[in-house]
This record gives sequence, C-alpha cells and structure tokens, in this order.
Amino acid sequence: MKHLHGSCHCGAVEFEFDSSAPVPFMRCYCSICRKTSGGGGYTINIMGMSDTLQVTKGKDTVRSYRAVKDKSVPKSEQVLCQNRYFCPTCASYLWAHSEEWPEWIYPYASAIDTELPVPKQMTSIMLENAVEWADPRNIPGRDTGNEMFDEYPSYSLEQWHKDHSDI
Repeated sequence: MKHLHGSCHCGAVEFEFDSSAPVPFMRCYCSICRKTSGGGGYTINIMGMSDTLQVTKGKDTVRSYRAVKDKSVPKSEQVLCQNRYFCPTCASYLWAHSEEWPEWIYPYASAIDTELPVPKQMTSIMLENAVEWADPRNIPGRDTGNEMFDEYPSYSLEQWHKDHSDI
C-alpha cells in the first residue's frame, strides 16, 4: 500500500489517498479521455481506495464533469460515464470516480506529486478511438513489447498490479 499526494497546477486543490495500484502503466485513448485530459491524445489513471481520499485543500472548489459515453445514440438513451473531478481555476483533472465501482477512485497520474513507480511496460487501451497522430501503432520505432488493445484488456488495473507484484 502506498500513500500518495496530488494537487492541481495552480495549487488551489490538494488531495491524498492510499493505493495498492500506483504504477502508471495504462494509457487510455478513448475520445473522452483524449478530449478532457488534453496533451498526448490519451490519459493515464492509477487506482486508489475511495474511502481513503482526503481533499486537504480546496474541497469546496472541486467541480466534476460527466461525459456521455456515446453521443451518437438518442439523448433519451445516452449513458453518462464516471464523474471526473477537476480544479475550476486551472482546469487540472484530479481523479475520476464511478458509481459502478464505488470502492475505487482513479486519480490522473499527471496530478500526483508523490514519485510514482516507473512501469516496465505500457498498455494502450481503446485504440479503436485513437486519433491517427496519437495512435502508438503508427509511431516509428515504438516499443513493440507494449500491450495494445482496441477496447479494454481482459484484466483490471488491480489485476495487473497483482500479476506484476515485483514492481
């Protein structure tokens, strides 16, 4: 178990939590992660225990956003995905939380201030949604030892950490 600290860019929000899955190994290329997180065309989440989450600064300022999973279906049939929490001042994404898995939070690795372990390999998921310029399968000289999936792998973040307990 690792105790982690995180914050937004402007310093208005600080938080901490415990994680048994702190290795930032999985890049998500879905359109929601790509558009809400900005940057390299993907986002990297780690996993933490929701009952250990403490917002130590700026708790009343944190806001959340719930994206629509598939905008192509009629509005009456649209399903919202997890809440994505962010700082309204600097727009830094901090963590996500899903009612489907209430025991977990999914902090954005980019918001973590504690030194995180270096992954021995990366996993890329939701590549069916990757934009051409960010798709790792199109990058010359990419590391072919990394796992790549059009959708989700058969394992969870938690299972990956159990399988790679030597990290």
